[in-house]
Amino acid sequence: MNTQERRSKLLGEVRDGSRHIQELADRFRVSPSTIRRDLTALARDGHVVRTYGGAVERGVREKDAEHSAEKEEIARAAAEIVQDGEVIVLDAGTTTGRLATHLAHRELTVVTNGLTAILALAESATVELIVLGGRLRHPNEAIVGATVTEQLRHIGADRVFLGTDAFSEQRGLCSPSLEQAHLKHAMLHNARHAYVLVDRSKMGREPFHYWTPLDRAHTVLTNST
Repeated sequence: MNTQERRSKLLGEVRDGSRHIQELADRFRVSPSTIRRDLTALARDGHVVRTYGGAVERGVREKDAEHSAEKEEIARAAAEIVQDGEVIVLDAGTTTGRLATHLAHRELTVVTNGLTAILALAESATVELIVLGGRLRHPNEAIVGATVTEQLRHIGADRVFLGTDAFSEQRGLCSPSLEQAHLKHAMLHNARHAYVLVDRSKMGREPFHYWTPLDRAHTVLTNST
């Protein structure tokens, strides 16, 4: 297998799910340094995004296209829980972005750090949109940083809806960065009621090293099939 063929197959592998360098090296029977060079080339061409530790993180639009029916089912169920007049915190993510679309006609206050949610609600005439200010992180289009966490301290929400890259009953919510894991924990404790939006394909996976423990009462909303 030549380099071009390997990189083509490698791209297919990482798009099936986030992986680590050693796992990919074993899969293709090459050295970790070869995989690093391949991933660097794919990242340079805009196909993947490298993260610390060798994992590969996909962009929002690619993630949103996967399991779209399941995400839509979860978003609709979450929207039915929300009551008019409430203050809602929406985490960044594809399923939370879909939830924002279903809330755009409601009379609510929505606080978010997610660009997908911001775009879905920007033109709403009934939603008071509060955007948490910080640094926009690619590729998941989340606004992060110490300023985001600090702003949350001044908001008492009725409900928070969290997204995740993977879910573990023992460890909680998986994130591609430490600051996102920390921010999700702050959001988790920011509202009277907490919900996790996760489709079944993410259950039991551990694509990244950073976790948000679910150390308070919460409800997991997932797809029925």
